[in-house]
Amino acid sequence: MKGWRRRDLLAAGLALPVLALPAAARSTSSTGGPRVVIVGGGFGGATAARYLARWSPQLRISLIVGRERYWTCPFSNLVLIGERPLASLEVSHARLEAEGIEVLRRTAVDFDPHHRHLELEDGTQLAWERLVLAPGIEVMPEAIEGHGAGSVEQFPHAWQGGPATSHLARRLQAVPDGGLVAISVPEAPYRCPPGPYERASLFGWWLAQHRPRARLVILDANDRFTKDDLFQAHWQAAHGDQLQWIGRADGGSLRRVDPRRGSLHTDFDDWAPDLACVIPPQRAAAIARRAGLDEGRGWCAIDPLTFASRIHPEVHVIGDAAIANPMPKSAFAAASQARVCAAAIATALAGKAPPHALLTNTCYSLLTPETAIAVTGSYRATAQGIEPLPGTTGNSPADASDAERRAEAGHARGWYAAARADAFGD
Repeated sequence: MKGWRRRDLLAAGLALPVLALPAAARSTSSTGGPRVVIVGGGFGGATAARYLARWSPQLRISLIVGRERYWTCPFSNLVLIGERPLASLEVSHARLEAEGIEVLRRTAVDFDPHHRHLELEDGTQLAWERLVLAPGIEVMPEAIEGHGAGSVEQFPHAWQGGPATSHLARRLQAVPDGGLVAISVPEAPYRCPPGPYERASLFGWWLAQHRPRARLVILDANDRFTKDDLFQAHWQAAHGDQLQWIGRADGGSLRRVDPRRGSLHTDFDDWAPDLACVIPPQRAAAIARRAGLDEGRGWCAIDPLTFASRIHPEVHVIGDAAIANPMPKSAFAAASQARVCAAAIATALAGKAPPHALLTNTCYSLLTPETAIAVTGSYRATAQGIEPLPGTTGNSPADASDAERRAEAGHARGWYAAARADAFGD
């Protein structure tokens, strides 16, 4: 489908899926039941913990959230242009604790899938009946020649929320009028497929407001990207020649950086930008790879019906670390997968087959602080894989009015508030 309106979304049933669980999985019993350990306190992990606690209150649920404070990646691009404070993206896991979920602010370092133990950074061993991994991504700056952990501040990416977001915001503010900003995009897959292009749109908006003679170039290792027709139509209309996209076929792949000069080097060109936002290649976080769940591919194959690992079926992988094509690596998708995974675990521990469930995703992208576009899809899981439901996948209409683009931005803010409430209770 070429485009959809809000009523089409509702008709397609793209709300949060409601799963009908067997009564045994919903029954209340005393604490001290089987333990489910969840690694990762983002949208995927927190959603899985809350739904498991609701559907199987007899379980002991431990959520490992790490020592770092947690800021959401969604809406972080608004922080970069000063339209939202970083503090507004920070979430707490206090509500989950109040609901009886054990929240451990420590880092998980490894697990033994055979003896079913998870090791924490202090040497603590947690026994589990089921393990859910929602660890997110690991960025690989070293995959780019000349780049590495020591030069990330010089070539900031802020692809994981937090202080790095504030650092990149300061770097943008330091760009002189008449300067050059470059954003490099890695080859897919990576977290949040439309994220680099939303960032480019908002950077372009900010530059037009504050540095009207500045230019922006997108160096892309891909030739196509999600919502590309919509993004490019907006860039041409709003920024003309001051925003340039160079795809892979035209030499847009970043091959090398020079930290000493602050330069970027592609197949055909050398660039010396005032700000180089280099988004590195990515893979599943290390804890998912140490046990070989990725089979050396960087991302983890799963059973689409349960999100159980293809390597160790008692371990489930959801969110960015999982291979769940054609679903993208997004917060919306992670939460949808978390609910399906929670239902599968609840029913399996009750001796039942997993229920059929609807997987959904919507990715909103801001073009300006007040206008947006989106792509949506609904999916069914089969033993062979995840399949899009016919007639449910599409982009915002190309001919949408400014009022409709503004309404879409309102839908984006509404989704963010609802998703935070569902995952974190805040």
